[in-house]
Amino acid sequence: MKTDALLQKDVIAELDWEPSVNSAHIGVEVLDGIVTLAGHVKSYTEKWGAERAAGRVLGVKGLAVEIDVALPGSSKRNDVDIARSAENILQWMSYLPKDYVKVMVEGGWLTLSGNVAWDYQREAAEAAVHHLLEVTGVSNQIVLRPRVSMSVLETDIETALKRRAKVNAPSICVEIRGADLILSGTVHSLPERDLARHSAWSTPGVRNVTNNIIVV
Repeated sequence: MKTDALLQKDVIAELDWEPSVNSAHIGVEVLDGIVTLAGHVKSYTEKWGAERAAGRVLGVKGLAVEIDVALPGSSKRNDVDIARSAENILQWMSYLPKDYVKVMVEGGWLTLSGNVAWDYQREAAEAAVHHLLEVTGVSNQIVLRPRVSMSVLETDIETALKRRAKVNAPSICVEIRGADLILSGTVHSLPERDLARHSAWSTPGVRNVTNNIIVV
């Protein structure tokens, strides 16, 4: 198991390696495997990149992101401009139902709402607006409407997790409550935890996934 000092060193190295991040403006603290990122960046894309880079490091049990987005002083786009750009991008996405996702912007913070059939559509909508100029943050409030009734057995989902999570799958438990899934158990890294979550969201009819898996 990595010490906090070694984990801090590895996270700093990963931030240095990530081309979308200026690591000189980001501080890293680690306590009991929980990594805190703090500082200032010039775009939400950079903040998002820092969060993803830190999450890739083996041994990270959790992330606390306290990074502020400080837009350049020459910024001239207002909330209306940002909202219009976001709406245009979403309209051009071929796998996103037209007019199913709504956009609201306040102080540069972009909120997505509406409903779609699949989780990949919800994630794709969020990813599409991450890189818009002068966006300071994104809240994804898009909800899923079940396509089919929830009839998948717990054993079927666990089998899917075993195919993807390999040796850690036996440590993952799945509980079904209506159209909601609850994951619990242990894995060895954040990517494995995210992989289990993705497997659960790939089940047709799932409305919500609660991920209680712990990284050890």
